Amino acid sequence: MIDPIDIEKENKEILNKYRKLLRACSEKIDSAGKKEIRKAFNLAVDAHKNMRRKSGEPFIYHPLAVAHIAAKEVGLGKTSIICALLHDVVEDTDYTLDDINNVFGKKTTKIIDGLTKIQEVFDKNVSLQAENFRKMLLTLSDDVRVILIKLCDRLHNMRTLDSMPKAKQLKIASETLYLYAPLAHRLGLYPMKTELEDLGLKFTKSEVYKAIAEKLQETKEERRKYILKFSKPIKLKLNEQNINFSIKGRPKSIFSIRNKIVNKGVDFDNVFDKFAVRIVVDTTLEKEKSDCWKIYSIVTDFYKPNPDRLRDWISTPKENGYESLHTTVMGEDGKWVEVQIRSKRMDEIAEKGYAAHWKYKQQGSKENSLDNWIEKIRELLENPESNAIDFIDDFKMNLYSGEIYIFTPNGDLKTLPKGATALDFAFEIHTDIGIRCMGVKVNGKLVSLSHKLNSGDQVEVITSSKQRASNDWLRFVKTSRAKSKIKSALKEDKKKIAIIGKEIAERKLKHLKLKLSDKIETELIKHFKSGDSLELYFRFGTGAIANTEIKNFVNLKNRGWYQTIKNKIYGPPVPKFPKDSEKIIVFNEEDELLDYKLAKCCNPIPGDHIFGFLTVIEGIKVHRSDCPNAIQMRSNFSYRILPGKWVNKQEIDFVATINLKGIDRLGLMNKVTQIISNQMNVNIKSMNITTEDGLFEGIITLKVHNVAFLKELTKKLEKVESITSITRTYKH
Repeated sequence: MIDPIDIEKENKEILNKYRKLLRACSEKIDSAGKKEIRKAFNLAVDAHKNMRRKSGEPFIYHPLAVAHIAAKEVGLGKTSIICALLHDVVEDTDYTLDDINNVFGKKTTKIIDGLTKIQEVFDKNVSLQAENFRKMLLTLSDDVRVILIKLCDRLHNMRTLDSMPKAKQLKIASETLYLYAPLAHRLGLYPMKTELEDLGLKFTKSEVYKAIAEKLQETKEERRKYILKFSKPIKLKLNEQNINFSIKGRPKSIFSIRNKIVNKGVDFDNVFDKFAVRIVVDTTLEKEKSDCWKIYSIVTDFYKPNPDRLRDWISTPKENGYESLHTTVMGEDGKWVEVQIRSKRMDEIAEKGYAAHWKYKQQGSKENSLDNWIEKIRELLENPESNAIDFIDDFKMNLYSGEIYIFTPNGDLKTLPKGATALDFAFEIHTDIGIRCMGVKVNGKLVSLSHKLNSGDQVEVITSSKQRASNDWLRFVKTSRAKSKIKSALKEDKKKIAIIGKEIAERKLKHLKLKLSDKIETELIKHFKSGDSLELYFRFGTGAIANTEIKNFVNLKNRGWYQTIKNKIYGPPVPKFPKDSEKIIVFNEEDELLDYKLAKCCNPIPGDHIFGFLTVIEGIKVHRSDCPNAIQMRSNFSYRILPGKWVNKQEIDFVATINLKGIDRLGLMNKVTQIISNQMNVNIKSMNITTEDGLFEGIITLKVHNVAFLKELTKKLEKVESITSITRTYKH
């Protein structure tokens, strides 16, 4: 049996909530303002008198709660509070915009009109579509308070989402994580952003949320005691220095703990900094920067900081106006503690975002980046060219300028730094997926591994068990994770090749009647200038050391006894450096071999830093970088400058084109590419295959280390059945 409704009790509760609202805004609103709020309250009570929420409560509880969030948590003023009280009136009751205009005037009417449009496009639709999203943001052009009140409305809806059916909970919570939490973040409303994320997680992944919440509850008392102990010496020192401050523990959000668990692959106990304190200093605008650094100095006198975790957003505030000094220090018992240091002004901006900006803007503080951001959004909205999908992409790029958010095919979200590539994303999923990554689809379209990703992209990685990490990858990956994983994979590959290389070296030396020993290994390292045995055997394994070079080594070795006697009589020989004829110059990043002449004005010699200059009559002239004419050439004719460097002739990679002809049969090209891929140190630059009437022709461009190596590769290809001819041309 349902309990009868106690109207009197409800009316008392409505009045209590109204008084609570007035207390929340009493500091900034005069008696005339309070009369206006009273009018709005009376109108809202009358409009919603017969309405109830899904939970069974009187509907008026909702607008009162939204107005309270706007006043207390965002710090908005009279107009916003009135609009919050009336935000559902036009949508859900018989009152019209004209009625609102007659009582409260144009500004209030315009904001409520904006809020009504948002209700229309969101709350009545099943999905968050780009066109609806665009309509919502059009309201920004009128007044940013529309968005702020909508955020307050969304926060209260999330706080009371339990009474909704499961399907509705999922829709609203997903929408919150997708748009409203990032929006709160971009407007500098950090506490609101955190709560929206936590509540979003609560209804989208309830088990995960519950598990972390319980763990936090269990460790709450332990954390409180630890923070008290941690803060004690800092408090004493700050009091000694007569610094006016407040210090409090700051709980880590459930959403951010879950992100760390997922992204770093750690469990709850190993999350880096669950302990956090915030020190807020009450000081003047002129002294706040130096006072914050003074506090930093005091904190680090007691506790050792992690240099990689210092974030100075005082010198360079975030784009949404956030200012604070963050450091992570090692407390007692080996626990990391995040310390945030900021002034009272900075704290208010971090807590209340836009509203606090507005307050401090009057005092002539830093340029208001929020206004610039809103200006950017307005430009996007007013551009008739941009369609809805492009627009939503542009907007999302503006939401997060320092980081991008990428979706997996299953819809999971990954965070990467701006400028990250498709290959970075593969490594973000898993090291093995990164190393085996042979192709990537972005939004369903195949792209190169170096393709730069944009926020909102959906990325699918194509892997192959035969794929190996390439040195070339290090050139374009952005994340340190990808770089370190590629380096260690290359090292592993190098070791495997070196093992094969050692066997090759043993076999080749044995053939030349020389046994590989530690002494011979040391001599080989010196002779081939390899640095260490790994590098030496890697070069053997990749075929970089030709048979003729090994023979030369053995011949010199056999002449060794004669040389020893000669040295005793005449002294050791002067080491020979490669002659000019053995050294050549290559240009551009591709190490191209082009015709050149050495400039007479500076006479460059092997080893000098050089560049090529494209002359009108004499082709490429090579100059030293410190040539007297270099500055003039670089400033007036920079488009004619070619980067150049000296290399030993034998080190240059050759680009060779192989032309294969034969009888077309199933799996033939697979066989050919397998032979090429299995040869170490060969890159296929391009491949063009044509088949006609049972015949095939393949033109394959390769990058090979030397001619001897190319001959060896050709011999193997000649053994393939069905290939009738192989011809070669070289591109230098």
